[in-house]
Amino acid sequence: MFKILILQRYYNLSDEQTEFQIKDRLSFMQFLGLQIGDTVPDQKTIWYFKEQLKEKDLSSKLFELFTSTLINHGVVAKEGSIVDASFVDVPRQRNSREENATIKQGNIPESFEDNKAKLSQKDTDARWMTKNAERHYGYKNHVNVDAKTKLITNFTTSSASVHDSQKACELIDHTDKRLYADSAYISQDIENKIWLKGIKSYIHERAYRNKPLTYEQETRNTLKSKIRSRVEHIFGYMTNSMNKGLDLKAIGKKRIDSTIGLLNLTYNLFRYEQLVRLQKVKMV
Repeated sequence: MFKILILQRYYNLSDEQTEFQIKDRLSFMQFLGLQIGDTVPDQKTIWYFKEQLKEKDLSSKLFELFTSTLINHGVVAKEGSIVDASFVDVPRQRNSREENATIKQGNIPESFEDNKAKLSQKDTDARWMTKNAERHYGYKNHVNVDAKTKLITNFTTSSASVHDSQKACELIDHTDKRLYADSAYISQDIENKIWLKGIKSYIHERAYRNKPLTYEQETRNTLKSKIRSRVEHIFGYMTNSMNKGLDLKAIGKKRIDSTIGLLNLTYNLFRYEQLVRLQKVKMV
């Protein structure tokens, strides 16, 4: 069942499509160790298994287990870390203005509470956010990435409206020797906290009104970008290789948390396989 969820997250399939593709693709059956004629879990069984992971918060625990194994075996270099966040879009809700206003205040509209079937189909945790003239509705996947291996070492989630910097200190610890991030993360509070953890800051410097960056600052930012930009490869992989993996159909933050945990774990599994393959090529 766990391997089924890895397939589901890598190909970003619905429960119904997951069941169909297992029955249809020999490669899926081979990966799962199934033979033609074997019983295949149906979509309801897959859904129930995911619900169990969600209720017991096992997605994050599985992620931590695999990550700690990589760290203990020296796969994760821990020579530098990158923090960043990406939008996780979910189906947009069709609510009235009054309902949206109530949800924005952190409450559940009476029309939802009076109709349990309707409430189960409504996402009251997702939020709207505009960035670079693009509207997003949903959540954010905040990650801490090992700068050398591009493996995700820690993550947390939030609604889309939460600023990236608000989750930065949850992602780092004293093992992050150098911290790379874009200028959205620069603040005296963050600088103080990473200094107390013994981390050297490589956060991008920011220009202000009537105070543009000097040539030296721009040069430093360019050098930092060569490292920081590696995190974009991860989100690009999730979008392109994982079939728009950052567009999810789950409803509610608890399900999103569990699904993002599986998403990040699936990425790490495939990235680890890449690293092993690259190491073999170097040895040859």
